Amino acid sequence: MTSNISGLPDSLISGLTGSPAPGLTPKQLGYFFPAEWYPHKATWLSWPHKEASWPGKLNTIYPYYAHFIKELAKNELVRINVADEKMKSFALKHLQKQGVDLTKVEFYFNETNDAWCRDHGPAFLINSNAKEHKKVVVDWGYNAWGDKYPPYDLDDVVPTRIAQQFGLPVFNPGIVMEGGSVEFNGNGTILTSTACLLNKNRNPHLNQQQIEEYLYNYYGAEQVLWVEDGIVGDDTDGHIDDTVRFVNEDTVLTVIEENKNDENYGLLQNNLKQLQQMRLLNGKQLNIIELPMPDAVIYEDQRLPASYANFYIANKSVIVPTYRCSKDDAALKIIQEHFKDRTVIGIDSTEIIWGLGSFHCLSQQEPAI
Repeated sequence: MTSNISGLPDSLISGLTGSPAPGLTPKQLGYFFPAEWYPHKATWLSWPHKEASWPGKLNTIYPYYAHFIKELAKNELVRINVADEKMKSFALKHLQKQGVDLTKVEFYFNETNDAWCRDHGPAFLINSNAKEHKKVVVDWGYNAWGDKYPPYDLDDVVPTRIAQQFGLPVFNPGIVMEGGSVEFNGNGTILTSTACLLNKNRNPHLNQQQIEEYLYNYYGAEQVLWVEDGIVGDDTDGHIDDTVRFVNEDTVLTVIEENKNDENYGLLQNNLKQLQQMRLLNGKQLNIIELPMPDAVIYEDQRLPASYANFYIANKSVIVPTYRCSKDDAALKIIQEHFKDRTVIGIDSTEIIWGLGSFHCLSQQEPAI
């Protein structure tokens, strides 16, 4: 297979349809994926509608989901993917009931298979020096976490549909990647897990070094740091947004299980040791803050992936999932200590987590530029 200026295969480069300069990657063109605390233009969501994702509980999640939207809409636009007018009307009823500022809510007719916008939504990259397009979209491939929940054909095309609606160029790397599997410090470093990105159900033809090259080229990064595992009950095979989160360029919050008899204890201790050995691009060690795990949340004999790390950083708030647990307040306090410029808001996620994800999994930020 021949390569060209980007160092990537020609077959891949030909997939960069609609890019500002065909044959060049976002990184070569000066684009990068900003950290979540970078100012947002909007937060993107896909309205939950799939009964199979919340079997027997779908209707119970809407008050909490609408509360999430209410908090977001206080300081940024909320852009929601819906299938049609009927779903839009249904959503509006729930938002009105919760007292959401509807002047800050926009609906887009992009039909989806499911609600997990972090993974199927657009990855927005920015370049303030670009002459024409200061914002572009990367449309990674999407296969519902290793072909676990077909069909996913509608979700797979959401990024390109949104880019077309806004007249934004689209880059198509041609490999599977999910937003919840990668965490950014906004200064060249990505955190991820081997359990997810090296899983053979995603990109079996690629090794670790090749995957890193895609991350560099299509997120505008310089370094990838790897922990090993995710938490028990996580059907994504170890998404990083349940375990380790950047709160600034050199500080991470990482979840720790204090009960040595809990099945999460050993794997999270192993992640902690790996984090302690890491060095950033400037040679510095990570500043590591420990965040407790909530008590086990079990429903219908299933351990759910409840974690305080699945918070979402909005423009002036940080929305944190809580679980009707005695550790909720302690977790909120720790997170608040590291977001002096934002208000930390806990929202009960006990019903939502039955879908095996929470507020970060449900949302995708669009940076302002």
